[in-house]
Amino acid sequence: MQKEEKFPIREVFEMEDYKKEFAKLLADTGALFFDEGLILKDGRPTPYFVNMGKFKTGKLNFLLGTYYADMLVSKGIADNIDVIFGPSYKGSAIANATVAALWVKHSIDKAFEYDRKEAKTHGDASKSAKLFVNGAFFDGCKVFLVDDVGTSMKTKYEAIEKLNAESERKGIKINLVGVGIGVDREQTTAVYDENGNVILNARGEDAIGDFMKKTGIPVYSVVGIREVIDYLYAEKYPVLVNKKKQPIPEEIKKEFDEYMKIYGVER
Repeated sequence: MQKEEKFPIREVFEMEDYKKEFAKLLADTGALFFDEGLILKDGRPTPYFVNMGKFKTGKLNFLLGTYYADMLVSKGIADNIDVIFGPSYKGSAIANATVAALWVKHSIDKAFEYDRKEAKTHGDASKSAKLFVNGAFFDGCKVFLVDDVGTSMKTKYEAIEKLNAESERKGIKINLVGVGIGVDREQTTAVYDENGNVILNARGEDAIGDFMKKTGIPVYSVVGIREVIDYLYAEKYPVLVNKKKQPIPEEIKKEFDEYMKIYGVER
């Protein structure tokens, strides 16, 4: 495992153009919105939400892929990847869009792979269970995993187990060299009491930071939620706020900042 200091919990850079474009598209599509009474899956309230399912047309999916591709190129990662892997289900479309964007925009041709929820045992997999679809992995290949978010990192741990199983099944070495997510909520995990009820205003663990420490695998985000909100607020760019497109009001920005003080990870 590589030394922890090589993987800072969160990297802070000047906001590149592709990040600004992504932030605007999040606002334009309504993928990013503020509203009252929003609750996260873990039971905590939140002033905002990001729904990547809004990128559901060919144009929007391809644009999403360009942001992942631009991230890989800008951080110098693209040349160190052989296969881009998107775990089912949302990651599959992202992986496809990313390799297409890498070729169209940057003339970089990479293979992509995605998995099944259950291994295939018929057709070309009649003699052995086949978990991955394209057969893109080879001995010594460098794999980069892409997904929409990384709240608990459960999907990423599961992906490592699947890659290890595939490596053993085929007798090859598969190297997971990085993980990329779309929007980093930069948020700690929820804290629960003995009865399983969420404890409000309690700071949990940094799931992404813990993942990097435990695995030695770096995690990159196309954009962090703080820079998205700060940029859109400074630009007075219209965002869906209480079901109305408008520049982010000062009181909403203050509410977001206070929320991040309570639940946000250290930068």
